[in-house]
Order: sequence, then C-alpha cells, then structure tokens
Amino acid sequence: MTTRIKVAIGVGVAAVLGLVAFASVKSRDKNIVKVTTAKVAKAPLVATVSCNGRVRAKTKVDISSQVMGQIVTLAVREGDRVKKGDLLLQIDKAQFDAGAQATQAGLDALFAQRESDRATREQADRDYTREQKNFEAKITSEQMLQKAKLALDAAAANERATERRIEQARANLMGNRDSLRKTTLVSPIDGVVTAKPVEQGENAIIGTMNNPGTILVTVSDMSIVEGEMEVDETDVPHVKVGQKASLTFDAYPEKKFEGVVTEIGGSPITKSALGTDSSAVNFKVRVQVANPPPNIRPGFSVSGKIETDRREATLAIPIPALVVADPASLERTKPGKKATPAAAATPTTATPATAGASEKKKDVEGVFLVKKDGTVEFRKVKTGINADLQTEVLEGLTEGEEIVTGPFKALRQIKIGDRVKVDNSAPAADAAKKT
Repeated sequence: MTTRIKVAIGVGVAAVLGLVAFASVKSRDKNIVKVTTAKVAKAPLVATVSCNGRVRAKTKVDISSQVMGQIVTLAVREGDRVKKGDLLLQIDKAQFDAGAQATQAGLDALFAQRESDRATREQADRDYTREQKNFEAKITSEQMLQKAKLALDAAAANERATERRIEQARANLMGNRDSLRKTTLVSPIDGVVTAKPVEQGENAIIGTMNNPGTILVTVSDMSIVEGEMEVDETDVPHVKVGQKASLTFDAYPEKKFEGVVTEIGGSPITKSALGTDSSAVNFKVRVQVANPPPNIRPGFSVSGKIETDRREATLAIPIPALVVADPASLERTKPGKKATPAAAATPTTATPATAGASEKKKDVEGVFLVKKDGTVEFRKVKTGINADLQTEVLEGLTEGEEIVTGPFKALRQIKIGDRVKVDNSAPAADAAKKT
C-alpha cells in the first residue's frame, strides 16, 4: 500500500470521526434549553392599584321645586357659569301671589276686628266698674253687677279669640309668602349648570313620599373635582385615605393629573360607573384631582393608578421569573423510574376541597438560578410588593445572582440540575418581556 493511499485513508477516517463528533455535539445541544437570564439587583419599586371611573364634582346640587306650577322663565342653559343667588328659573306665581294677597287682606280685617273687640272690652270694663260702685252704694242690685261682669268676660274672650285668629292669619301669610318666594329658583352655590332636563313651558312636579320630584336644574361646583373610581375587592385592602394617585382623562390623553384618595366605600357597588349592573365585586373609591383642567365636565371617563406602597432601593426580580410549583414536580425523573403522582400530575382520589388545600400546602414560590457549570438550581424566595414588571425579594436571593427569566415555556420545562444555554440576545429578551 502506497503512502498516498495511507494518507487518503487517514484523512477519510479523521473526517468520519469529526462528523460523528459534530453530530454528537449537535444532538446534545438540541437537548439543552435556551433561556434568558437577569441579574438580581436593587431598584426602586412602586406598587399601584389600577382603577377606572367617572368624573364628578365634589359638590353637586340637584334643584327641584317645592311648589307645583308651570315654568314661565328659564334663565340658564347647560354649561352656563352661575353665582350664588343668580336666577335659574321662574315658576308661574299668579296663584301664589293671589293667595298671599288674600291672606294679607284677611289679616288686615282681623286687625280692625281686634280694635273693635278691644273697644267693646274697654266699655264693658267701665260698665262693670260703675255697676260695682253702685252695688256698694246699694243703688243697684247684685243681678245687674253679675250681668256687667259677664259682659266684661265675654268681651275679653272675644278679644283673645281675635288675637289667636290674627296669629293664625300671620302664619298663613308667612306660608303663602314662602310658597311665593319658592316660585323663583336661584343658584345655591357658585358653579356650572351641568344638567337642565326641563324646558320653558313644562310643569314642575313636587315630590311625594314614594315619587321624587322633577329635577329642574343641576349646578356643580367644578372647582373641586373627584374621580369616582371602581376598585376590585382584592385591591381595596391596600388602598388608604391620603394615598397619591395618577389620573388620566380620556378627554386629555396627553397629560397626567395628580390626585389623592379622599374616601373609600364601605360596601360593594351594584352598578358600575357606566350605570350598568356590575357582576364583579367592586368598591367605590373617590380620588380628588389636585389641579383639574378648566373645561372638565362631570361624566368624563378617567383611569388611574393609586400608589399603595413604595421602595426606594430594594432587591427586585422580573415577575415572569417567579415559579410557583410543587417541589416534587421540579425534580428530574431518574431513568427507569416512574414519575411520582405529583410530578406526573396524575388525578388523585381526594375531594376537590382537600386536594386544593393539599396543593396549596405543597406549592412553593421560587426562581431558577444558573450555576457556573451551566446547570440550574431552584431557590425558594419570599416576595414583597409588586410593581408593574418587577417584584420585591425579601428572602432567598442576594444581589448579583443570575436567575432564569424566560421564556415561559422553558420555565415550565426545565428541572433542577438541567443544563441550559443562556441567550440574552435582543429577540429572545423581547420574547421574554412579551411573555
């Protein structure tokens, strides 16, 4: 065999061995899961509660009429600014004016009657005094004296009755004048006319025990504006009066407004801010807007975030890195060994209640750490507040450790001791963020 043939055979053998080695490495690399990672670092965190609602004025007055009648003058339109005491509308006052005048005339007649009764009583008093002197002088009889006394008592009683009728007439006159004044409706506050559901010529209906009266005009003081927000029952325990909030109005999407929580409802609301029945359990939270825009109107849609907690510099990790699972399911199954019921997720014979309680006891919260040799280990952690994309770590991790952040499929697939390949290129990082 010549040297050339030997060299050719050696090259061929080397090539075959190289292909075998490459295929082996390639096959092994296919079994390695690609993951994205991040370093545990300190960061400022702000925990917030999202909410939606409607704008309302802190002070709003729905004006109804206390007297019935036709609206003859309507002096305002929706959107008009009014001052306290400005005329809003006038109800026909002809009948109320006539009633007041009739009562006044009756009162004047009673005044004249009182003068007559007083004169009669004074005359009866003089007659009684004269008869009393005559009786003492034995000029007249006792019967005449008794008649004079009876006439005096009757005159005094008539005078007192007239006084009571005068008081009654005065009260009626005050009532009639009050009804007359109530035909003229003026603004009780400074504000904006935000609703005017009636028109000139319509009748104002007063309320009864079971039926509310007609709302004629609504005046709102828009100097103090609140967002009437709906907060989910799971978030209400974290909301406190005095917490800051960031609000965005749909009418002003380019600007954010500051606010503060002023009131938290004590019972769930049955209707949403849109006026429809709400199937979710929400609570009403009022947030006062610090500097509302000048043209804001009640009913504007508003969304906001209430700041419930803050950390200036604390250990934080991405929320997608957290894994909640049964520790047994994180262990790799040894070759030839059947998976445990927990790892294989085989149905159990326990009732749903006991199964749920058992599962809650077994589940732990933690993260996968990448070791120097390229394998992963599972570390239990204790978390604190949650921000938008990060969560606070109270126990279990130290600053600078490398943890697996995604993708989601890889976090479900890897087990303790698995070898992983870190790929923090831009597309993979973006995919992890989306996950």
